[in-house]
Amino acid sequence: MATLKDILPIILVLVAGLAMHSSFHKIEEGHVGVYYRGGALLSSISGPGYHLMIPLVTNFRSVQTTMQTDQIKNVPCGTSGGVMIYFDRVEVVNILQAGAAYAIVKNYTADYDKTLIYNKIHHELNQFCSVHTLQEVYIDLFDQIDENLKKALQQDLYMLAPGLIVQAVRVTKPKIPETIRRNYEEMEQEKTKLLIAVQRQKVVEKEAETERKRSIIEAQTQQQVANITWTQNIEQKEAQRTISEIEDKAHLAKEKAKTDAEYYKTMKEAEANKLKFTKEYLEYVRVQAIASNTKMYFGDSIPTMFAGSTMTGAGTTAASTVSTDQSEEK
Repeated sequence: MATLKDILPIILVLVAGLAMHSSFHKIEEGHVGVYYRGGALLSSISGPGYHLMIPLVTNFRSVQTTMQTDQIKNVPCGTSGGVMIYFDRVEVVNILQAGAAYAIVKNYTADYDKTLIYNKIHHELNQFCSVHTLQEVYIDLFDQIDENLKKALQQDLYMLAPGLIVQAVRVTKPKIPETIRRNYEEMEQEKTKLLIAVQRQKVVEKEAETERKRSIIEAQTQQQVANITWTQNIEQKEAQRTISEIEDKAHLAKEKAKTDAEYYKTMKEAEANKLKFTKEYLEYVRVQAIASNTKMYFGDSIPTMFAGSTMTGAGTTAASTVSTDQSEEK
């Protein structure tokens, strides 16, 4: 039978093992460790990795310092008209800066998000709903809720918890009473029908506008073609007229040159003849004319029409007679 003296070492080993196990702890990446001793927050903060602490006296909490998303579910909200609605889920994306972890944990505990985010979301949503109607919350202003909540949260955090930053807020469509929801669905159906009718009307108008523009374009095209053809015809006629004018001018210049040449020739001949009409030249022309008209006659009789005939005797043969005919022989 084992005695207490035999069991005591085993007990001591077990206690030492438990103490050693309690003193070792691990902080994950993206977190920091804050420590409490006797319920008091210690100023030391540890980073990721393995660390030691006094067992049974000191305990720790791991605080996330990376981007995290807090979800607040089933948030009740009463509108200004007295209708109670519920937001099924509100997501707040936030990040805690490591340097601000100690101050925020000291002021709002390690569960700071319950005070600074969860409770604040409830408060801000109720403030928003209380001054707006169901139509505004559910339809008209729903797209503004996310941004309004983000601004309200961040404005308070700048004063209450510097270092805690809200990146985004996402709000789901609220749940409303079933009867009201059916009315909205019917209204949406009517709006959808109206939008379809409006869009169909726009399509018909667009088609008519397209057809009208097509007709205008075709008419303009035909007019442009007609204008081009008309311009081409005019240019052809102008070219023909220009060619005709050039040919006429060339012919006129040719005829004028010919006439001028004839005139010049005539004038020169007249001037030459004028210079020739002298007494000596006329005598020369007369002699030339007599010479060209001299004739020889052979026979026993000489025409009596010539003056200045010479007879050698009766029955004799005239050797030759020279007669001058002053008149032109026809």
